[in-house]
Amino acid sequence: MALLGSGVLAIWNGMVAGAEEDFLAWHMREHIPERVGVPGFLRGRRYVAAEGHPAYFNFYEAETPAIFASAAYQARLNDPTPWTRRVVAGFTDTSRTPCAVVASGGRGEGGWIETIRLEAATSPGFAAAAGSHWLAALCDAPGIVAAHWLRGETDGRNQTAEAKLRDHPDHRAAWILLVEAASAEALRALRTTMLGDAALHAAGAAIGNRGLYALQFSLWRADLAAAAARAA
Repeated sequence: MALLGSGVLAIWNGMVAGAEEDFLAWHMREHIPERVGVPGFLRGRRYVAAEGHPAYFNFYEAETPAIFASAAYQARLNDPTPWTRRVVAGFTDTSRTPCAVVASGGRGEGGWIETIRLEAATSPGFAAAAGSHWLAALCDAPGIVAAHWLRGETDGRNQTAEAKLRDHPDHRAAWILLVEAASAEALRALRTTMLGDAALHAAGAAIGNRGLYALQFSLWRADLAAAAARAA
């Protein structure tokens, strides 16, 4: 389906050896619910790599990109919980990019996603085309559920308490293409045509990193409200 808002926070990370079980529990039980509870956040999703690096991809949909610089969100980033401090210190290869949604289309939520990070060297021609006919063509491909074209932004706040816990400064992507599908095979088929490295390079895209990920967990803001109502 089309994304819920006009802002996306896209994050990739690995984990140090022996810390993955703690990461998975923290992410599902504390971290994603905490983030989705921030005003303006609408949904969070986490995926695990079937192909590519690093091991995990997650992203949050928000009403607007400005939410990622909001006082409420910055307060969370600057007051990490003890569990957050322990887990985030084990992050590796972190890429974290606040994004503006340039274009988004499709129907439903796919269990598989292809993530393609592009660099600033990507041509303006490709950047413009990706938000129009490229996205429409992707959504029409067999087995494809949705496609999203994101422009990397800066929130101007790189030195939060949480960011300082990670081993290196976060990488940021200039552009991100996300393609959701009902199967891994549908995405692999596109790698031989319009999503192949050769096709993307010929169109002017400078590929930084790509991966194929399977959905593990998804939480909507409405889910939190429903859980709170049941507990009341």
